[in-house]
Amino acid sequence: MIVNEQVALDHGLKKDEYAKICNLLKRTPNITELGIFSAMWNEHCSYKSSRLHLKKLPTKGKKVIQGPGENAGVIDIEDNDAIVFKIESHNHPSFIEPYQGAATGVGGIMRDVFTMGARPIANLNSIHFGSPQHKKTKNLLRGVVHGIGGYGNCMGVPTIAGQTSFDSSYNGNILVNAMTLGLVKKDKIFYSKAAGLNKPVIYVGSKTGRDGIHGASMASASFDDKIEEKKPTVQVGDPFTEKLLLEACLELMSGDSIIAIQDMGAAGLTSSSIEMASKGSLGVEINLNKVPCRESMMTPYEIMLSESQERMLIILENGKEEQAKKIFDKWNLDFAIIGKTTKSKKIELYFNQEKVADIPVNTLVENSPMYDRKWKKAKLPKKNNIKKQDIKHFKVIEVLKKILANPNVCCKEWIWQQYDHTVMGDTIQKPGGDAGVVRVHGTDKAVAATVDSSAVYCWAHPLTGGKQVVCESFRNLISVGAKPIAITNCLNFGSPENEENMGEFVECVHGIGEASEYLNFPVVSGNVSFYNQTKNLGIKPTPAIGGVGLIKDYKKMITMEFKEIDNLVLVIGKTEGHLDQSLFARNILDEKNGPPPEVNLFNEKNNGETLLKLIDNNLIKSAHDVSLGGIITAVAKMCIKGKKGILIKKPKYLINETEYLFAEDQGRYITEINKKDFKKVADILNKNAVHFDELGTIQENELYINDKTKVTIDELTTSNKNWLKNYMSK
Repeated sequence: MIVNEQVALDHGLKKDEYAKICNLLKRTPNITELGIFSAMWNEHCSYKSSRLHLKKLPTKGKKVIQGPGENAGVIDIEDNDAIVFKIESHNHPSFIEPYQGAATGVGGIMRDVFTMGARPIANLNSIHFGSPQHKKTKNLLRGVVHGIGGYGNCMGVPTIAGQTSFDSSYNGNILVNAMTLGLVKKDKIFYSKAAGLNKPVIYVGSKTGRDGIHGASMASASFDDKIEEKKPTVQVGDPFTEKLLLEACLELMSGDSIIAIQDMGAAGLTSSSIEMASKGSLGVEINLNKVPCRESMMTPYEIMLSESQERMLIILENGKEEQAKKIFDKWNLDFAIIGKTTKSKKIELYFNQEKVADIPVNTLVENSPMYDRKWKKAKLPKKNNIKKQDIKHFKVIEVLKKILANPNVCCKEWIWQQYDHTVMGDTIQKPGGDAGVVRVHGTDKAVAATVDSSAVYCWAHPLTGGKQVVCESFRNLISVGAKPIAITNCLNFGSPENEENMGEFVECVHGIGEASEYLNFPVVSGNVSFYNQTKNLGIKPTPAIGGVGLIKDYKKMITMEFKEIDNLVLVIGKTEGHLDQSLFARNILDEKNGPPPEVNLFNEKNNGETLLKLIDNNLIKSAHDVSLGGIITAVAKMCIKGKKGILIKKPKYLINETEYLFAEDQGRYITEINKKDFKKVADILNKNAVHFDELGTIQENELYINDKTKVTIDELTTSNKNWLKNYMSK
């Protein structure tokens, strides 16, 4: 095939990028080489619009073993144990083919983790759908949930937590972000940096087919009316093969034969071979006739760009090939020596005794485009003038029931009941709480993980929203008694070529960086997903933050349900009455304007660390952070989970009852303590300059507000638990 500028444009390259390729090669590329450039230089693989800004994120810390740049981040959890974790997007494939798109997203993120030597111990997900009224939403939700469950359950890895939201901005582009945690010994971590000359390059796993070709390029493009035609670019997953691949790789890793190992993810054999060579400043020579293929007459172009799942690339020590082959034969997986490392610093491909590609590795990696795109700074919106007389007529209980039934607040049991969250036997806090928690097998330690996003706040003011979502992750970990260690991020945005969208990205990243730095909560891995839009309509900016923390003694773990009648309930953190961008303002008043709540990083850190001191002193019986829906919504959820009521006495603040109960001020927690411990708790809070309110007392099965308004917990439970179940059954 003759390659020209139009063929390059059809591959998603820009005119100037094609000219740069010709200049770097000092010739016109052939079709295989063009395919390789299009894969390596697309947004999904090269981060060409985001690299400049991602470099500013804080990535180092006392507990950080490996930051961004590897398959996943790695943190130290003491006793020679480490946690490997990352979050990745599979948005475009999941919109086109929800089951396989979501399933292969889960499979891909698990491979990123076990390719570093870690056994996956937990999965999480952050999934976002269009308006519930949109004709596609229900089927997309059903397909995605079945795909996540189908793959994770078959792999025998528990799904311990997640987040699901609905917003009309996702009508034409849903988001499916998958996160995995793995456990590894610190002295058995594997990396993807090639080393040594004439070392065998080994292909293992499934055979290569034509599924997923151009998958990475498709992930770097906007949707249009012809979206259905892109179905062939969606990969097809096989969790049973991945389970075999996991066990075979871990068995091989128990020895000393692996120099480097890399998952074949986006752009398949292309990205895996080139990334390994680039990191090791080496060349790689591959004979494509030796690549195991499941379809006949596959071309070099197809073999290099296939995104068939469940495949790995390994560089072995010389002389270890036969021993390694026996392991993969035992697990009934393909094992093929397809090439070797060289000193050429090139990727050299051979097919039918002919050289079909000859590209210097640095032209694909170091010389890939990096853009400083134009962006617009967002102004902080003016506050709405919500007058007291406009809100005092609302009946608190009726508003509370509406908020508990809101699609973004309602119980998501219909979703997580389809996931196996107890397999492996170490899950000690299941979905439905502030964070999922798994015990480190055979020890007293436990790892807590959560995934959060806040598109509404980020849309209203990206800088503040970016800070808030990191703080939300921090609070969720603290609420279960975990010390936050590090985060991974999945940054979902519209087109970087649009100045407003690019501005949202830049300022969200700035906010994430500022909060991460202040909270000592570094970013160790992540993913950027641009072009989340149909035609010219982009999604709301949706950075998803996956947080991980350590509980040194799992018996000190905290859950959110109220425990005992007559215990006191406190609000830690001050309530100023911020209603703008709250659920109350948006869904009850139908007021979509205004700024998100302010984020005070000093208070976030101080309030959280003080709560951990209280937990460490065994003074906290239950805890839950205050987020969507304010104090009353947080309290109602604690009542529902604990099947207990509460008598609320609103503090005599200047703000009125509605503002106090529904405001979404940040940095706050609802905590339950024993009455006899009140003085000790108050002393610690006062000593650390933490504001707190006495909110009320736990009682039998009714929620009372100031003795005059009441509702049974059964009524609240019905409001909270029925919406999603009814929606999916229609």
